[in-house]
Amino acid sequence: MADKIKTIGVLTSGGDAPGMNAAIRAVVRKAIANGAVVKGIKKGYQGLLGEEIVDMQKWSVSEIIQRGGTILGTARCADMKTEEGQKRAAEVCKKYGIDGLIVIGGDGSYRGAQALARLGINTIGLPGTIDLDIACTDYTIGFDTAVNTAMQAIDKVRDTSSSHERCSIIEVMGRNAGYIALWCGIANGAEDILLPEKYDYDEQRIINNIVNNRKHGKTHHIIINAEGIGHSTSMARRIEAATGIETRATILGYMQRGGSPTCKDRFYASIMGAYAADILCAGKSNRVVGVKQGEIRDFDIEEALNMKKSINEYDYQVSRTLSGSDNWNPGSGQICGVEIVRYHNEHQE
Repeated sequence: MADKIKTIGVLTSGGDAPGMNAAIRAVVRKAIANGAVVKGIKKGYQGLLGEEIVDMQKWSVSEIIQRGGTILGTARCADMKTEEGQKRAAEVCKKYGIDGLIVIGGDGSYRGAQALARLGINTIGLPGTIDLDIACTDYTIGFDTAVNTAMQAIDKVRDTSSSHERCSIIEVMGRNAGYIALWCGIANGAEDILLPEKYDYDEQRIINNIVNNRKHGKTHHIIINAEGIGHSTSMARRIEAATGIETRATILGYMQRGGSPTCKDRFYASIMGAYAADILCAGKSNRVVGVKQGEIRDFDIEEALNMKKSINEYDYQVSRTLSGSDNWNPGSGQICGVEIVRYHNEHQE
């Protein structure tokens, strides 16, 4: 463990996520309570390289916990992927006396933190992404707000889709991860849920499902399409041509990143932010904070980046059963070849 940290920096990097401000607030106030000086770095790694650094006090983070976005701003920074950029970032930290850095962002942000740790700057990562795609944690800051925003928007699209007896394809964010799509698909009662991890690009199956549902009196059809699959507009044209049913695509886009964070996002961002400040001030480095089985834990960054995350098979099969797009016989003890007993035993460990 390294020497005790005296001055820490905090930045938000990559895509913004609701709850980042709650995390910033917790980092600043807990670090100050621990006797550290805190500096805010604007616009992520780009701002670090540009020396956009400000002193932060307890009152600097007043009245921000309820706000979406990030008061520090954020950006993607290609220079941090280069050895020259990483060395420059470490030099700037040393110039301003920053011997510890808390980075709030996704896996790309973690790689920048890992590079700085190798160059002598103590770093801690916090999972700030709406995508829920960081393997070392069961929760990421922003996911709960984003999925609730999407769910409410989909409810509204369903209202008009039902009125006009349409098929509606609603595209949600998540990059190459299908968690927002899966959760919304179940919560919104979608008839089809398309996930990057599972989709086989068999549009004929979707068309057959739409036609079959119409024969049985279903007057509208909701398809939740994940961003990692995309092409919702062209998919809508093909489905309408094949079925003769009016089909419209709605891409929810960046609205899912905005808005006042939910209680869950504020709570976990606050607890994880405080925990990050504690372990950094104590001298830990090259760690990322996460939630596992309800407990706040920290992991080695390299270990965290090498972990793999996949869609929960039981959740996925239940989504297909509830949507009516698949048949599941619980009496068989099988879920597409996965034994129920074995599944539950594995996930209760």
